Amino acid sequence: MANSEKEAQTPVPVDRAKFNQQCQLPYGLETNHIAEAMEEFIDFLGFLNQQFHVKGLPRLESFLMPANFSSIVGEFMNLRIPEHCPGLVKNQYHNGHPDLIPAGRFPDDAVQYSSEGIEVKGSRHASGWQGHNPESVWLMVFHFDSNTSNDKRKGIVPKPFKFKGVYAAKLEEDDWSFSGRSSTSRRTITASVKRSSVTKMKDNWIYQD
Repeated sequence: MANSEKEAQTPVPVDRAKFNQQCQLPYGLETNHIAEAMEEFIDFLGFLNQQFHVKGLPRLESFLMPANFSSIVGEFMNLRIPEHCPGLVKNQYHNGHPDLIPAGRFPDDAVQYSSEGIEVKGSRHASGWQGHNPESVWLMVFHFDSNTSNDKRKGIVPKPFKFKGVYAAKLEEDDWSFSGRSSTSRRTITASVKRSSVTKMKDNWIYQD
């Protein structure tokens, strides 16, 4: 039976039994730190969507552009993971790289660019993850499923937000394929994680549902 819009307001809870306690994580980060942040996002999104429903508004994931909603997932993790992991802080440099950096390593917890830290992304896709440049850095991807702003016209029924997996690994520059662009193209320059490197990240899975 198809979900109703009201049923889809409530995201699927995170299942603590589905975390990999054997995964390798840096900077004192632990699976329970990640679980706490994920559960907080579930509460945050559920609260917002219930309030939107009262006002006759669509769910957040149903009206934001897909890339914007994915950014919200990633930014929420950047905000909340350091609240649970003393070894990490959010990079305070505007558009600094990576998103999370070792606590106390840089002045004012801000750095424009470093290979120390963790870049965090939210994605609806199980592979093909992208960045702006081939970089040597830890990458952590929160893979999720949800409706998008394009679903209604496609006839896709309402469905609740769900975390499907979290994957992480230390990537090197040769783990990326650089797309570049021609001199006449307006496409954003991107680099994609190679298929073999996606496998490396999934071998070190943190959460799978």
